[in-house]
Amino acid sequence: MRSNSAEREKPGNEGIIDHHHAIQICEVNKDKEVLTSMQQKLSQPPRLLKSSAGSRSCCIFRVPQSLIDINGKAYQPLIVSIGPYHHGKSHLRMIEEHKWRYLGSLLSRTNSKGLGLENYLRAVKPLEQRARECYSETVSLDRDEFVEMMVLDGVFIIELFRIVGKSVQPSPNDPLFAMSWVFPFLLRDLLRLENQLPFFVLQTLFDLSKMPEPEEPADSSLVTLALLFFDNAFEFLDSAGPGRDEVIKKFNQIQGKHLLDLFRSSFIPATTQEKPRRGPSKTQVIQCVTRLRRAGIRFKSSEADSFLDLKFTNGVLTMPKITVDDFMSSFIVNCIAYEQCCKHCSKHITTYATLMDCLINTTKDVGYLCDYNVIENYFGTDAELACFFNDLGKDVSFDIQNCYLTQLFDDVNSYYYNNWHVRWASFKYTYFDTPWSFISAVAAVVLLLLTTAQTFYTVYPYFRPPKE
Repeated sequence: MRSNSAEREKPGNEGIIDHHHAIQICEVNKDKEVLTSMQQKLSQPPRLLKSSAGSRSCCIFRVPQSLIDINGKAYQPLIVSIGPYHHGKSHLRMIEEHKWRYLGSLLSRTNSKGLGLENYLRAVKPLEQRARECYSETVSLDRDEFVEMMVLDGVFIIELFRIVGKSVQPSPNDPLFAMSWVFPFLLRDLLRLENQLPFFVLQTLFDLSKMPEPEEPADSSLVTLALLFFDNAFEFLDSAGPGRDEVIKKFNQIQGKHLLDLFRSSFIPATTQEKPRRGPSKTQVIQCVTRLRRAGIRFKSSEADSFLDLKFTNGVLTMPKITVDDFMSSFIVNCIAYEQCCKHCSKHITTYATLMDCLINTTKDVGYLCDYNVIENYFGTDAELACFFNDLGKDVSFDIQNCYLTQLFDDVNSYYYNNWHVRWASFKYTYFDTPWSFISAVAAVVLLLLTTAQTFYTVYPYFRPPKE
């Protein structure tokens, strides 16, 4: 064999050697670039879902794509942007201009207190970092832009509350109230999960801008104004129960993490808190309305402070009436998204939605609940409402062993699987469910009695012949 030195001395090999050497240099440089890129990624914190997204301070989330695929645009603001997630989007510019008008109106009132724009900016600046921690996604706005957005959006919301609460007079022919299509969209947008401000920012701006009596009642609070805003504006008392005024008074001292959380919390009765399951038994979901009826279970509408306050006693499932319309459907969907994302809140709305998903399989189930005044349907056809409730149960998780309806699920299933109940109920359902089935059953009984009598009188003479 020839030596390597001889091979290198061979004419024409210089170019080959240089080429291989260049390739080796390129591979080394590429490896360095890959390592550098990986090192940079190692040092970069997550942006789309921050590491702190599971902490108690985080409460405003991007909705998971799995829920967006099911419920479409139910999470996207339609006319107004609140907070950083949808800030600056072109289709939301119309209301953005009116935010400045509302800010100007507030400044013109509070000038008498010696408060100018700089006072509001100065009050919110110390809250900047705490506010940023409330969002699950890293906010790219710089400090001045972020504080400006918080003040502008916060003042806009507070002014809306004061106008509806009649502590501030609106401008004549204000289009946000004069044009009937605008306000319903505002209501829904202010209760979307991605469209929230931290409640402590709103509270700071409210306290700073509050005017002395008689211009503004001394006992008015932001919580009360917020709850009345959503309740009264949509005449929510019909679907929430007659005691909502008392509920609002009770929640006067409670602060939600944001408006969606506050309004959601006002529907959670103290008597329906989630309790850990004790014992080895396993809770199962319940059957649909049609099957429960065949087992003798009846449904009854009731008046209560909240549509979440359900009871089951002696074969009767008592359910407060719920009015399902565009507002309520949007509210429920966003509450479920919030409960799915937030580790530190209860799962009441998710549990209720799962119950309704179990009860409703077909349009017949919806029709029955509507007939018995459990559901008031302004959402669409019975088929559309059935589809809505069935979609609510998709891709959501909750612990059926540790939810506020665990005992109700157990009681309903215990009654349903009782053989005596099922047989007796099946008999009644078959023969006494409608007037025609009842008449048929009575006719069959009469015919049976007549046949028996005829048979008796035919056979009797053979056993007891008449005496001659």
